[in-house]
Amino acid sequence: MDKINTLDQLNAVKAKAAEVVKVRVEGNVCDVRDVLVCGGTGCTSSGSMKIIEKLEEEIKLQGLEGKVNIIKTGCFGLCALGPIMIVYPEGTFYSKMELSHVPEIVESHLKNGVPVKKYLYAETVDNDTIKSLNETKFYAHQHRVALRNCGLISPEHIEEYIARDGYQALYKVLTSMSPDDVIDVMLKSGLRGRGGAGFPTGRKWQFAKASVSDQKYVCCNADEGDPGAFMDRSVLEGDPHSVIEAMAIAGYTIGANQGYIYVRAEYPIAVERLQIAIKQAEEAGMLGDNIFGTGFSFNLGLRLGAGAFVCGEETALMSSIEGNRGEPRCRPPFPAVKGLFAKPTILNNVETYANVCQIILNGPEWFASMGTEKSKGTKVFALGGKIHNTGLVEVPMGTTLRTVIEDIGGGIPNGKKFKAAQTGGPSGGCIPAEHLDIPIDYDNLISIGSMMGSGGLIVMDEDNCMVDIAKFFLEFTVDESCGKCTACRIGTKRMYEILTKITEGKAEMEDLDKLEELCYYIKDNALCGLGQTAPNPVLSTMRYFKDEYIAHVRDKRCPAGVCKSLLSFKIDPSLCKGCSLCAKKCPVGAISGELKKPFSIDTSKCIKCGLCASNCKFGAISKS
Repeated sequence: MDKINTLDQLNAVKAKAAEVVKVRVEGNVCDVRDVLVCGGTGCTSSGSMKIIEKLEEEIKLQGLEGKVNIIKTGCFGLCALGPIMIVYPEGTFYSKMELSHVPEIVESHLKNGVPVKKYLYAETVDNDTIKSLNETKFYAHQHRVALRNCGLISPEHIEEYIARDGYQALYKVLTSMSPDDVIDVMLKSGLRGRGGAGFPTGRKWQFAKASVSDQKYVCCNADEGDPGAFMDRSVLEGDPHSVIEAMAIAGYTIGANQGYIYVRAEYPIAVERLQIAIKQAEEAGMLGDNIFGTGFSFNLGLRLGAGAFVCGEETALMSSIEGNRGEPRCRPPFPAVKGLFAKPTILNNVETYANVCQIILNGPEWFASMGTEKSKGTKVFALGGKIHNTGLVEVPMGTTLRTVIEDIGGGIPNGKKFKAAQTGGPSGGCIPAEHLDIPIDYDNLISIGSMMGSGGLIVMDEDNCMVDIAKFFLEFTVDESCGKCTACRIGTKRMYEILTKITEGKAEMEDLDKLEELCYYIKDNALCGLGQTAPNPVLSTMRYFKDEYIAHVRDKRCPAGVCKSLLSFKIDPSLCKGCSLCAKKCPVGAISGELKKPFSIDTSKCIKCGLCASNCKFGAISKS
């Protein structure tokens, strides 16, 4: 692409590219079909690239070259149904694609215009009517801002981003707004950081602008480390230019000419698409010297993280970019005064930046009209765990947890009961069923002992042991602690040891008091957010599920039947048919008996693997 210097040139590229994406955006009937195949990490891991190869092969065999465009795009959101393929202009949604499906779809749908219903997502088929994706429960409650382009454009072609008003916000800012104007818009919008802390974005930029220095920096935190979280990864894979453009705007606002995106190396697709996007932006003149002929220059570099969870903390991240060990620094001074290379720096996460350009183009009032009084806009969640529709969702702040889990997520599989939802990953807390109708926003979640975090939302059912869940997150935190401060390095280890005693049936009631006391000590004395929030999963589970802790300690029993040390298996002689299958499956020979007579388990030999119960066809073996 030639370098773009003027608005006319930008609009010319937009007009030409808009014709390419029009069939997807407007759904107009035309001679050319667009076939969008998810190229995000989830679908790629289940074979979407092979689906693309097969599509290309079949399209050639059917003589449809020039009549069908195949677009490798980002995440559509409904990850549970991958690989996913959508055919426009109809918007028909093919789910769980297999190579064997491709020839029939190409011949019937792409060649003859007749969708193959048996391969469509079941919820989109209503007798003879095929509904659009937006009419499904998964999408009907969503409102996409940060994810507006994901699953709709090719992330590897800057023209398609420009067709969707890409770089219009940057032009507007550079040619008609002062840095103070931009800050005013950010403040009025109410945008708060989506990385977890929820600090007002406009205020952060305001502080950095006020700092006087010969050099300033703009950083992006793409070091997404929470278990089960993939929000930022999906934005980078599906719409990398939205982050690049926003960072350039941030650079202009605070007076910085250099930016860095810190992304974990475990995100190879995101890294590759960022590299492509940065190169294309440089060639188009959206990065580099004298952008749009305004005299403003901004360059962007990538830095790969090695997967340290602590590098999600802003000062640890900056230490890592500098080439040092990723450890947090004492604050103050804050990064807006002394950050990267000891210069004023702002750092926001991917989702925060993904909102910026839309706020500039649509106005702060538009963004502030969504959400709640103190939590404006939308929030992206990675929905996982015991839920039908695992995937990526974006809802207005204030949407209830029940709506997300039951309507969008499709509820709990296998007729099980909802027990809790974990928000905020290792830094968050567990929300019990009594709070299912709480509107999700920063303040409401904190009030019930959890937090927004970056957006991971893990659903648990009646088969989950909440003590074991707390132990799982503590184990993660112990492994990820950088060890700089004693409160975190030693304190989290002691917490984990107490939880281990509880799950093994070796704890006493006073251990529960010690555990709670230790939680509050670490929260008050740890150096950074990792240690300060590490006790949250323990405190929230003790608050809402204290009876489970007591059962483990006093009764030496795990109510959910998860903690192996507290389990015992027994055979009901009235149900046992004497088939001997359990004895054959037992790896340690703990089960014995005669054929056609009830068998028995020697508990001294039993290793509590559960193979006997899972293989019994008569439901004769139970665990308690």
